[in-house]
Amino acid sequence: MSEGEVFHEKQRLELCAIHALNNVLQERVFTKETADDICKRLAPQCVVNPHRSVLGTGNYDVNVIMAALQSRELAAVWWDKRRTVQNLCMSKVHGFILNVPSRVSLGIVSLPLRRRHWLAVRQVNGQYYNLDSKLKSPLCIGGEAELRTFLSEQLSQDVAEMLLVVQREVEEDGSWLNSDNPKK
Repeated sequence: MSEGEVFHEKQRLELCAIHALNNVLQERVFTKETADDICKRLAPQCVVNPHRSVLGTGNYDVNVIMAALQSRELAAVWWDKRRTVQNLCMSKVHGFILNVPSRVSLGIVSLPLRRRHWLAVRQVNGQYYNLDSKLKSPLCIGGEAELRTFLSEQLSQDVAEMLLVVQREVEEDGSWLNSDNPKK
C-alpha cells in the first residue's frame, strides 16, 4: 500500500484526538459531534465540561479517547515509560496513540508556547506509519525495529505519553507485554 492509500486525516481546529482515533482505526469513525457526545456522557452534570476545550474547538482529553475506543470493542493501555519498548508484543497491538508536546503557531509564525498533541502510529501492509494529523501526508517509519526506535525517541521527551490500542481481551490478559518479561 502506498502512502497515498493510507488513511490520514489532517489537523483541523483542536481535533487532534479525533484525528488520532480515526487514523489509528484507518477510517473516519469519530467526529467532533461524537466526541462532544462522549464528553457529555462522561460529565453529564457539568456546565463547563472538563474533557474538552471551553471554546468548543476540541482539545479532548484521554478519557474521551478511552471511551471512544471502548465503543469499538478496543481498549487503551497506558504505557509505563519505565519499561523499554523492547517489551512490547507488537503482534498484539492494533496501533499507538501518543500525546506529545507541540509548538503553537499562528500561520507561519511559531509562538514560544508548547501544547499537548495527540498523534497515531499504525501498521499498514507490513510498514508502520506516523499518522500525525499535522503532517502533510503519512510518514513511513519502516518495520518493527524502526518503530521501536521511533517510539523510544518520542517517549524520551519528559512529558510524552503513549497509549497502546489493543483488543479488549488483550488488555485483560496482558498479552501486549512479551511473556518472557514479568509484568510490573
